[in-house]
Amino acid sequence: MGVCAPLRGGLYTLAVSVENYMSKKAYLVVVSGCAVLLITMGVRQSFGLFLNPLTQDFQLDFSVFSLTLAIQNLLWGLSQPYIGALADKYGSGRTIVLAGIANVLGMWWLANATSVWEIHISAGVIVGIAGSGATLAVILGVIARNVPTERRSLFLGIGSAVATMGQITIAPISQNLITDFGWATTVILLGITMGLIVPLALALRGKASDLNASNAGAEKLMDALHQARTHSGYICLTLGFYVCGFHVAFIMSHFPNYLTSLEMPDLLPGAAISVVGVTNLIGTFSFGWAGDKWSKKYLLSSIYFGRAILFAAFILVPISVTSVLIFSGILGFLWLATVPLTSGLVGQFFGIRYLATLFGIVFASHQLGAFTSSWIGGILFDQTGSYDSIWLVSIGLGIVAALLHLPIDERPLLRR
Repeated sequence: MGVCAPLRGGLYTLAVSVENYMSKKAYLVVVSGCAVLLITMGVRQSFGLFLNPLTQDFQLDFSVFSLTLAIQNLLWGLSQPYIGALADKYGSGRTIVLAGIANVLGMWWLANATSVWEIHISAGVIVGIAGSGATLAVILGVIARNVPTERRSLFLGIGSAVATMGQITIAPISQNLITDFGWATTVILLGITMGLIVPLALALRGKASDLNASNAGAEKLMDALHQARTHSGYICLTLGFYVCGFHVAFIMSHFPNYLTSLEMPDLLPGAAISVVGVTNLIGTFSFGWAGDKWSKKYLLSSIYFGRAILFAAFILVPISVTSVLIFSGILGFLWLATVPLTSGLVGQFFGIRYLATLFGIVFASHQLGAFTSSWIGGILFDQTGSYDSIWLVSIGLGIVAALLHLPIDERPLLRR
């Protein structure tokens, strides 16, 4: 009942927003942006499924492909502020087209790789950098520039929720394709799917200089960067998002292998990821809706604290198919719910003119956290045969992140 009420209310406000406030162009931007996020994030969040078959095929340690995933996450994050700045300056459409082409090339190379260095370059470097051009920071920046201010958090929540709809479809399909045709064929098919974002980019053209709105923010990028560097709330957001990346990448990169190591059914990893995707739709949409009504910082604190409690409970109870599915369902509700609230606060602080750049910097911290858990998780599993220490670190970081958001001043910079 508590979840359904905001969902119904959010759907009603969405309908009103589209009918009364949004132009046809804005509606097309939201739909096209959501389609791009569904594809790119759905494919990316399926990479953990390749950990077992690829390492067995190449007879590698788990830490080798874990390093590939870590490189992918790291370069995705480190390149995000620069790619975001290019999208703000030269147009998001061009950026998305280049990202789509690079993703196709990277996936094709991975499928045909014959050595470890090719795996690192294709799936790590190329796919990693390409990720910054067609995922959350750039796409949410486009959506934010085209929707009504009073409904911005809601639409950012919709985009973030759709970003994991791919988990509902792409993850289980990928799992079945790997079983039936092998990992290499599956990678090629996913690469072809990534190519679909190129025509979708036509509806997502536009750059920061097109904005003349009063809430657009600083006129010059360097002014916006200076404001961000000296803003304590922005720094807390950035540090907190590191924890989000640590959590998400650990689950996506290592949860399938964690379940396999405990001799769970073969189809359970794909099913668990799909459950995360289903409940994420409800959670991210609901928190996006709530962000327009209540304090975003307190909502963020509750998400991180909720994750810490969930992780602790999961490792304390006996493992079973039921416990895995319950865990996945609750985790999904808290999964990308941080994204509309975090990006919404960045826009609330500084305006939306350079949102792709400023949220890109915050997202870089997210990917540093992802790099840490992806790589260290593989190393520790090779050394100990267990993920226990990473679970404990995840619990501690969740508590730290919850506390970090409490002192944030949510007022727009210009109103202080």
